[in-house]
Amino acid sequence: MLSKIEEERIEAAVKAAEEGTTGEIFVVLASEVSRYREVPLAFAAAAALALPPILLSLTLAPLAAFASRLWLAGQPGDLPDELAFALALYATLQITLFVAVYAIVHIPSVRRRLTPRALKRHRVAAAAHHHFVAISNRAGSETGVLIFVALEDRQVQILADAGIHQKCGETPWTRAAVAITTAMKAGDDPTAGILEAVAICGQALREHFPAAGPHEPSISPRPLEV
Repeated sequence: MLSKIEEERIEAAVKAAEEGTTGEIFVVLASEVSRYREVPLAFAAAAALALPPILLSLTLAPLAAFASRLWLAGQPGDLPDELAFALALYATLQITLFVAVYAIVHIPSVRRRLTPRALKRHRVAAAAHHHFVAISNRAGSETGVLIFVALEDRQVQILADAGIHQKCGETPWTRAAVAITTAMKAGDDPTAGILEAVAICGQALREHFPAAGPHEPSISPRPLEV
C-alpha cells in the first residue's frame, strides 16, 4: 500500500480541502477488494474443456493411435479396450490441463491481468458502497464524500451523500475519479492523483456547502487502509 509519508500527504490534503466547508472527505485505500477465486477456476475449466479436442485432433491423435496399437498389440480388434484407453488418455489430458492452468492463473500477477475489468468494477463498487454506508453511519454526516481506491484492482469509486450529489451533480466526482485512474494507468505513484481528487472534491464542497465558521470533522482525515 502507500507509505507513511504518502498517507500524511493525503491527510494534509483532506484537512486543507475541508477548510471552509461543512462537508467531509473520507479516503479509503484497499489493495484488492476480492481474491477473485472464480477466475482461476473459470480459465482452468475452459482450458480443460476446449483444448483437449483441439490438441488430440491436431497433434496427439497420431501419438494416441500409435500408443494404442502398442498397448493392444496382442489384442487386435479389441474395440472396448481401445475406447477405454482413448477415454483414459482424454481424461488425463483434461485433468493435467485443469491443474496446470489453475496453478498459473492463481498466481496473483497473472490473475490480476486476466480478471475482467467489469468484474473488478462490480466488486470495487460493492466494497465502496459498504464502506460508504459504514462511515456515514459512524460520522452521522449528510455531507460526506468517499474516495475509494483499490490500488491493485486499479479501480476508483467516488460516492457522495444524496444532498451533495443533488447540488454538485456528477461532474466533480467524475473529474476526481479520472485524476486517480490517470495516475494509476501511467504507472506512477497514485498519490498525486488522490491529492488532485481530494482538491477537486474540496472545491465542490466549499462552493455548495460553505462553513460559517470553523468546522470540526467527525472522523479523522487520515486515509483508512482496508
